[in-house]
Amino acid sequence: MKIITANRPWNIDKLFETLQSKLNPIFMEARQMDIQFDIERSGDDIKIGNPQYYDGYLFKITVQGNKLYIAKSEHYVDDVNQITLQSILETLQMDSLDGADITYISGE
Repeated sequence: MKIITANRPWNIDKLFETLQSKLNPIFMEARQMDIQFDIERSGDDIKIGNPQYYDGYLFKITVQGNKLYIAKSEHYVDDVNQITLQSILETLQMDSLDGADITYISGE
């Protein structure tokens, strides 16, 4: 699990909105594949997956104050789509920071 600590609380609404609007178009451009990922929010959790290709989620993002917890499914660690998604997620998380600074990153 990766933990990203910012100098102020994460905005789950902004992060969810950013993922919903940008994740699939960026993925399609990067992989040249027509795969759409479901982005679902429940409280302070966001899950990303595609039930047509994968059981369960590929990524689960949890916001707790100024910490962002990112868990990835252990079933697909070498999957090229998951690796591509991880790279895109890291970029989009920074986009959603809205001027905040990252103070610490731990985990993989």
